[in-house]
Amino acid sequence: MPIINIAVSTAPDAGRSARIAGRITDLTRQHLRKDPTVTAVAISHVDPRHWFAGGQSLAAHGAESFFLDIKVVDGTNTKGELADYMAAVFSAMDDMLGGVHSESYVHVHEVTAAAYGFGGVTQEYRYIKGRLAAA
Repeated sequence: MPIINIAVSTAPDAGRSARIAGRITDLTRQHLRKDPTVTAVAISHVDPRHWFAGGQSLAAHGAESFFLDIKVVDGTNTKGELADYMAAVFSAMDDMLGGVHSESYVHVHEVTAAAYGFGGVTQEYRYIKGRLAAA
């Protein structure tokens, strides 16, 4: 159910994008217990000459970078799960992009179930509906 937006400092490449989406979806399943069948990933590309870290472009650093932004329902993951996810994502992106700058980021937004959903239905509604069906 999460939406994951990933910006990378590489030229667009469909094969690389598919590998990134697949690996991040798998890590999201492993560490955050999110269903991969309802996980969405959007990848955008920023020219390394226009991405700056520490006052210099990534092109000048000779490094790559990424910014991963994911939204999940608040309270569904522990601090340990989130920390492990961030470490695993950084390692995977370093492997896939090669030599990522330390100023690469993972941001997990924990949002309320009443204000988040997909298919026109909130996660809170899905939760309540599931509880009522189980009763």
